[in-house]
Amino acid sequence: MKALIQRVSHGSVSIAGENPRTISHGLVVLLGITHKDAEKEVQWMVEKILNLRVFSRSLKTEPGQSDFDLSVQDSQGELLIVSQFTLYADVRKGRRPDFSQAAPPDQAKQVYDQFVQILKQRYPRVETGEFGASMQVDIRNEGPVTIWLEI
Repeated sequence: MKALIQRVSHGSVSIAGENPRTISHGLVVLLGITHKDAEKEVQWMVEKILNLRVFSRSLKTEPGQSDFDLSVQDSQGELLIVSQFTLYADVRKGRRPDFSQAAPPDQAKQVYDQFVQILKQRYPRVETGEFGASMQVDIRNEGPVTIWLEI
């Protein structure tokens, strides 16, 4: 499992012209799932995302003050989860990405749904994209802060 996490002041996902699903202060999580991912990886990733300290205690960081003191929970932020199999793109050979390390859609959807369900049980301020849909994602990265997680 891979997650590209961005600290944001705004994030949204639009699907087929519907009203966008939007968050303000929080994290946008682009989530990739591979063949071996199961509940163990889901639990690890949920725990890491919820407790990763990437927020400041104040809106303005003073010299000598850390910008990485609070988790998304501590800062009462929101989460936007977007499934993204392209995180498993292999472009070492040729010009076309190889996605053979990404889980097949049926398996990936089960793991993605489990991830979202467990995350929402632990922290209710969660919005999601739609698995397998063509989406337009808007991310206003703050910092910028971008963290790569992989298990």
